[in-house]
Amino acid sequence: MKTIQLLKTAGSIAVVAFALNATAQTTAPAPSASSESVGQHIDDGTITTKVKADLLAAKNVKSTHIHVKTRKGVVWLTGSVPSADDKSAAQEVVQNVKGVDSVKNHLKIAAE
Repeated sequence: MKTIQLLKTAGSIAVVAFALNATAQTTAPAPSASSESVGQHIDDGTITTKVKADLLAAKNVKSTHIHVKTRKGVVWLTGSVPSADDKSAAQEVVQNVKGVDSVKNHLKIAAE
């Protein structure tokens, strides 16, 4: 008798666990169009790193005060540069980096 009751209890627990698991899987929110995939995040990180390296290597850009952020291929430049020439040169360097779709150049011109 105890064995049958034990089997019924175990069966009930298994059914409840299965139902909860199935519900959790079907009610999970679908990824939205604005969510970022892991692959996209890695690509954006790679772009940011490449942009920073290219800015540092550029002879015509004083880039020590330039901050770079990338989201879905769009690169934001913030910070300051000493001249309008540095600002436009920085934008040109960034536009030539593979994977960059567009550049939002918010650099301020401030004499050092």
